[in-house]
Amino acid sequence: MPKAEKKFVINYTASRWKLNSKKNVGAVSDSIRLCAPASLEQWRSFYYANIRSVSQIDALGLALYDHIKKDLPPEERFHPNLLSSITAQDCTEFMHTLVIDQTFNGYRKEHGLL
Repeated sequence: MPKAEKKFVINYTASRWKLNSKKNVGAVSDSIRLCAPASLEQWRSFYYANIRSVSQIDALGLALYDHIKKDLPPEERFHPNLLSSITAQDCTEFMHTLVIDQTFNGYRKEHGLL
């Protein structure tokens, strides 16, 4: 089995099942440009009020967790101990970090602020 880490497995799974797609998380690139936030908190408030709710992103995180626990083990692609070490909290935090922190960092980099 290839050597991997939690973050790799979570990102792989989110991409494979398109949980990080525009259909699921909204048009984050267009939305952050529309918002033009001066702070991370401003972006967070805008996103959760206008794009997707906290509970919608939590639900995506739980769907991600479900795929990791049910769909990946039979494939024997990743070590069982690695898969069992991934929690529902890891998955929901990943999805929130993706739509809030990573989008904001990308926006700042795009505008030469990073």
